[in-house]
Amino acid sequence: MHRVPASLGKRLDGRAAQDALRELRPVGALIDLSSNDYLGFGADESLFDEASVLAGHPKNGSTGSRLITGNHDLYSIAEARVAHFHEAEAALIFNSGYDANLGVFSSIPQRGDIVLFDEYCHASIRDGLRLSQARAFKFAHNDLEDLERLLESCRESTVYVATETVFSMDGDSPPLVRLLELCEKYGAFLILDEAHALGVFGPHGAGLVQDHQLHQRVFARVVTYGKALGCHGASVLGPKILKEYLVNFARSFIYTTALPPHSVATIVLAYGKLEQATVTIEKLRANILHFSREVARLGMVPVFVGGKSAIASAIIPGNERVRIIARRVQDAGFDVRPILSPTVPQGQERLRFCIHAFNTPEQITSVLELLAKTLFS
Repeated sequence: MHRVPASLGKRLDGRAAQDALRELRPVGALIDLSSNDYLGFGADESLFDEASVLAGHPKNGSTGSRLITGNHDLYSIAEARVAHFHEAEAALIFNSGYDANLGVFSSIPQRGDIVLFDEYCHASIRDGLRLSQARAFKFAHNDLEDLERLLESCRESTVYVATETVFSMDGDSPPLVRLLELCEKYGAFLILDEAHALGVFGPHGAGLVQDHQLHQRVFARVVTYGKALGCHGASVLGPKILKEYLVNFARSFIYTTALPPHSVATIVLAYGKLEQATVTIEKLRANILHFSREVARLGMVPVFVGGKSAIASAIIPGNERVRIIARRVQDAGFDVRPILSPTVPQGQERLRFCIHAFNTPEQITSVLELLAKTLFS
């Protein structure tokens, strides 16, 4: 029998006592209101088949890091495509959004620099900052007054401001124009994660930064492909010197095996599909609007956060209670997942709805009527 440290069991017992123990569950055949596949690209068989053709000769892996043998020809095609689509000088593909944020925030801020980040920023940003030699301070969620207070105290340092254009748990957004103006006022460099904005907002789903025509003024953007593009990987967008710097200093880029040709081919083709997806994107936006109107009709506005993005969450405090309600919704055929503390703060446990282009208005109405009946009966 294997010997294991006693601390592992104690920590797991603590999670179980909080009704917060995570476990892996198979994906069922329920109506999808939980995945990040906003446009349905993830299940598009033609996209998979076309990527197989573009990838060329069959190859299961890339055989090495991009700095050794893994930098196959499709990378230059993909990065040029991504940069052109997002009107950026350059794009650098990472293996995932987590790897991209880890690389950016661990390598760019230097000793003596300061990073100011929204308190609701994703774990990948926080983990990158833990590896950084810079000092990091959080500001209250989407609170520009709190951010300016911190900026005032950091005038003598190089400062980076980090936030997301759509937050993954609340589905809300910061006031981007005023945020950028504030960064410019104090000479801070703005880094924006567009993971949940790509495919949902902006021209051809290019994201909120391009929707507001701010892309030439933002220092760096991170776009990820495991959401609306239905594939894998991520890109960091910015000036050419940023790309060169990350190739040389981002450890999550340097010391990992590159994505295989099929994955990179899928990125190329997913962008082509996104450029032609006007009807699909409009259907997604119509479903988001229908969801918001149904929440209002059913008197659940005080329960929900979000509503303008593809993410909306019903706040149902308590891990046990939100799990029970999630089970009832799932038993009725809808895949809606509970988000428990400590993933979200205690008291902010929630049912998180992800809205898709392929959901029908009838499905949205049915699940919300069921939730209203469960909450108010």
